[in-house]
Amino acid sequence: MKLEVMRFSSQERDTLGLLFDVSNGTEFREFLCFTLEDEDRKEKVMHETRIPAGTYKLRLKTWGGYHDRYTKRFGEMHKGMLEVLDVPNFKHILIHCGNDEDDTSGCLLLGNTQTENISSTGFVGGSTTAYKRVYPLIAAALECEECTITYTDYDG
Repeated sequence: MKLEVMRFSSQERDTLGLLFDVSNGTEFREFLCFTLEDEDRKEKVMHETRIPAGTYKLRLKTWGGYHDRYTKRFGEMHKGMLEVLDVPNFKHILIHCGNDEDDTSGCLLLGNTQTENISSTGFVGGSTTAYKRVYPLIAAALECEECTITYTDYDG
């Protein structure tokens, strides 16, 4: 499975984007959900900076605090946290639920709705619903094939 995050608006505190399945090529993008991340920075600030544009492998991380909480929260659906691997100068980058930049800590949040971040901070709503829809698709693919996610900057 090949995923793409198209970042289209980076402001002072956060970045808005769209998540697509591009397994059949970028001309056949399948929209999955909205995304929210921390803002772009020239110099990394821990828990306050989005990861650099690029393509990264994904895996199911089956240990740690988030994994334990999500196992309790989502039951049998949860196979492990979606982790983005081999990001230079970053570690423990996850794809998870959350609504605003306070929930990101450098990770990618999923949502069914999105509020612009030009006049205030960005927001993704329906995050749990989006996660419950998108997570099983990615987790199932990870159980049988290599999966990647490409972050593409269209925001500036």
